[in-house]
Amino acid sequence: MHQQTQSMAITRELAGWIAGIRNADLPDAVRQAVAGLSLDTFGAGLTGHDEPWSQAIRGWADDGYLAPCDGGARAWGRRGRTYRAADAALVNGAAAHAYELDDFHNAKVHLGAVVLPAVFALAETLEVPPERVETAIAVGYETMIRCSLALQPALARMKGWHMTAVCAPLGGAAASAVMLGLDAERTAWALGLAGTQSGGLFAFACDGADSKRFHPGRGAQAGVMAAELAARGLTGPTQLFETGDGGWLKAFSESPKPERLLAGLGSDWHMPRTNFKPYACCGSAHAHVDGALRLRADWAGQGPIRVGMPAVVDVQCGYRYAPGSVLNAQMSARYALAVALLDGEVLPAQFGQARLADPKIIALANAIEIVRDPELDALYPASFCGWVELMSKNGEPLRAYQANPSGSAENPARMAAIRDKFRALTADVLAPAQVEVLIDAFGKLATTPVRHILAAAESVA
Repeated sequence: MHQQTQSMAITRELAGWIAGIRNADLPDAVRQAVAGLSLDTFGAGLTGHDEPWSQAIRGWADDGYLAPCDGGARAWGRRGRTYRAADAALVNGAAAHAYELDDFHNAKVHLGAVVLPAVFALAETLEVPPERVETAIAVGYETMIRCSLALQPALARMKGWHMTAVCAPLGGAAASAVMLGLDAERTAWALGLAGTQSGGLFAFACDGADSKRFHPGRGAQAGVMAAELAARGLTGPTQLFETGDGGWLKAFSESPKPERLLAGLGSDWHMPRTNFKPYACCGSAHAHVDGALRLRADWAGQGPIRVGMPAVVDVQCGYRYAPGSVLNAQMSARYALAVALLDGEVLPAQFGQARLADPKIIALANAIEIVRDPELDALYPASFCGWVELMSKNGEPLRAYQANPSGSAENPARMAAIRDKFRALTADVLAPAQVEVLIDAFGKLATTPVRHILAAAESVA
């Protein structure tokens, strides 16, 4: 046997927790987070299918379509064709991440676009009680967050990894293992089979390529596949995290923290601290957008603008803006700040082709001075923090500091804001009565069958 990095059996202990948890074990804060974040993800997915990158991914799944023997799972809100569960997870995961409106955690991972498509796809093809759906979502989120934290996500990100893509197969597999009712041994296999599918590069940032849109759906697909294969008896490495030769932690991080996978497991839940997105841009820039919007009414409309960022965020989002793809603008903190100050919004309308090439936006975006702030480095990514400084109408400098974005759990109005966002996103595709039915259903996930939820959303064109 090859050397292990830890004497403890991390993979098996995590697998045992996943296999053993029951719905009654979920704290109220976790249930509330599952309800709100699932509603948020579903809204993003319902309205993301028509983007060209989503159509390309769904078209690939369509071309390989064979009627599933068990009836299959659908693309959310779409009548007709169904897919095998893993491919439905791919299609819906890509749609949920289609416009940078899906949730994220400060562990630098998008979660809902991975976990909810995997769970809902299996819920359509299996006969399981609704309470297992709620449990599986909570477990998928928690597992994926802990995997990213164990890699020290800011450091792993600087190696070029996209943390969502690296951790998504594991979150998807954990959630799917709960849905399939796998025992601890097969859950360990599922984690091993998921981890061997991990990957995903940040290279999309060089030209705004669509590969980022693909990552959550692919992770969801990999997670479902891993759990289904484990259920059939295919083994995966049961020392995935701790083995020294080819282990997951060592492969993706030069300085991993294995203890973060298990510390407080089952008692200290990370998933309720997941952020929802009020803006259609990279989550690392949301605190800066919040600051700009707070100062906008008093902004002189000219003069210097300085923005404080952690170094990782500058590398990721601080590049000079040049018109290109939608993703190129969504990942640009400069662009997001410019439209926030000029339009007072950073929503899908701000990313139309005419806006992307607007000379006024381009000039303002590239006039912003990015300041790498060591004090912010010390806080990030535990806090997605930043500050904005600009000139007021009376000639005095104004500064706004934001410790965490407005979509964070620290905002007491977060749940109401999520419901309002769902109403706004779905206004063109659902009748008002349907919207309220869905909002109510997601508030009762432990008792509402997923098939009922999907049927209520079927009028999407």
